[in-house]
Amino acid sequence: MSGTSAPESAAYVIGVDVGTGSARAGLFDLGGRMLSTAKRDISLFREPGAMVEQSSTEIWQAVCAIVREVVASAGIEPASVVGLGFDATCSLVVLGDGGRPLPVGPSEDPNRDIIVWMDHRAVQQAERINELGHDVLRYVGGRISPEMETPKILWLKENRSQIFDAAWQFFDLADFLTWRATGDLARSTCTVTCKWTYLAHEQRWDPTYFRKIGLDQLADEGFSRIGTLIVEPGTPLGRGLTEEAAQAMGLNPGTAVAAGMIDAHAGGIGTVGIGGRPERNLAYVFGTSSCTMTSTAEPVFVPGVWGPYYSAMVPGMWLNEGGQSAAGAAIDQLLRFHPAALEAATQAESKGVALPVMLANLAAEKKGTASEAVRLATGMHVVPEFLGNRAPFADPHARAVIAGLGMERDLDSLVALYVAGICGIGYGLKQIIDTQATAGAHVEQIVISGGAGQHDFVRQILADASGKPVIAPVSDEPVLLGSAILGAVAASAFADVRQAMTSLSGTARIYRPVEGPLAGVHSERYEAFKQLQNISRQLRNC
Repeated sequence: MSGTSAPESAAYVIGVDVGTGSARAGLFDLGGRMLSTAKRDISLFREPGAMVEQSSTEIWQAVCAIVREVVASAGIEPASVVGLGFDATCSLVVLGDGGRPLPVGPSEDPNRDIIVWMDHRAVQQAERINELGHDVLRYVGGRISPEMETPKILWLKENRSQIFDAAWQFFDLADFLTWRATGDLARSTCTVTCKWTYLAHEQRWDPTYFRKIGLDQLADEGFSRIGTLIVEPGTPLGRGLTEEAAQAMGLNPGTAVAAGMIDAHAGGIGTVGIGGRPERNLAYVFGTSSCTMTSTAEPVFVPGVWGPYYSAMVPGMWLNEGGQSAAGAAIDQLLRFHPAALEAATQAESKGVALPVMLANLAAEKKGTASEAVRLATGMHVVPEFLGNRAPFADPHARAVIAGLGMERDLDSLVALYVAGICGIGYGLKQIIDTQATAGAHVEQIVISGGAGQHDFVRQILADASGKPVIAPVSDEPVLLGSAILGAVAASAFADVRQAMTSLSGTARIYRPVEGPLAGVHSERYEAFKQLQNISRQLRNC
């Protein structure tokens, strides 16, 4: 918990971000200054077969606790909180009559009612949907992902039909949170367009898609279980906080609650307004996974990149969404393989820092600058696709490649492996940017957010590897700021989301890509990255 004092006469908004491993809240004034934060860890339950589940009950309790905490930490009166915004991972929440949690997996535990975004139980369903083909797939980069919701719902129908039949509502997690807060069943344009195949530019579901893939019941019911009222993020919902939710959060009933967003997209709202031209900026949210968000005035179809989605992030603009299924998590996984990892982790803990932070510090120290540190990884290459390739290949079967690893067991070797891994993340980012540019979606700079991308070393390597300037926003918590922006708009503190984005976003520092010989090193390493990807695909079935 952290906080600073605030004048009592002011108005404040709260942004709530529910990520993969934790729920966080930030309390902001209407100038975009964050006064306090709070965090609660949330449980992940894993089962064989790439199943990953969570509890909506636990998440809601965590959310209520951290909202109370940020208000108390800031030392303000609850009545001065005028708006509340939510973002969350694109995980599937399954509820029965009366909002009763339903078990989504073999544990039969009703508290495990969420299929987490990273759960890949629906790979076969996704592949079958792609083989069948349908026009709506044009708006998800040509191929549906097992991380999206319709393959997961189809898996439930085919493997847990009693749960499918008993489900009263299927929610994206952000929409579940706004329902719990307000009792309003409205869904966000962001969630249903990006993860459910809603056609926002036509303001409709396509019933022929659902009938073709085997979810005809949802169409026959008029889509009542997945959303009949779709509204833009920032829209005020219901009558604000219900009495029950307000009591749980320690806020006043009727406090404005905004239609929410997917977590990565909230990071986009909190960053791409820099300079007042969202189309210049690629929002890069670097956390457990990574997401890239590119805004265009007209739709751009990019094979392997999700979208184009209309009004899913910046109102009135089209969004292309890419990213890496494992980013921060890929670095963690990579480091665990090394013999020196355990000893190094103990050393990092004694210094009060995370292991990747310690390794980043060591890498920069060894070569004097972050850019020179790429030479530590000479001969070592990493394609960090441990959980598949989200973009630009939409290939859930892709896997990581590590080349050039010897038998060294020392800390220097671990540092080199870390540098190679961060470079690999950067080359994957460059590949997405290049693919989008070929299709007509150009960006000039990268605006970074997310916990895994906060270190100066990481930001510089990403700039060098991608060849684009990396912008660090003024806000240390742009995802929380993005959610708070939605709450501010719902409370009528700003006319609309675009005005709030421009007013509350700013540049703290620019990391410019290296030039000269080191740029050539990255160019050669990028070609090696692509070659290793190709070889991995060729050897997949050997």
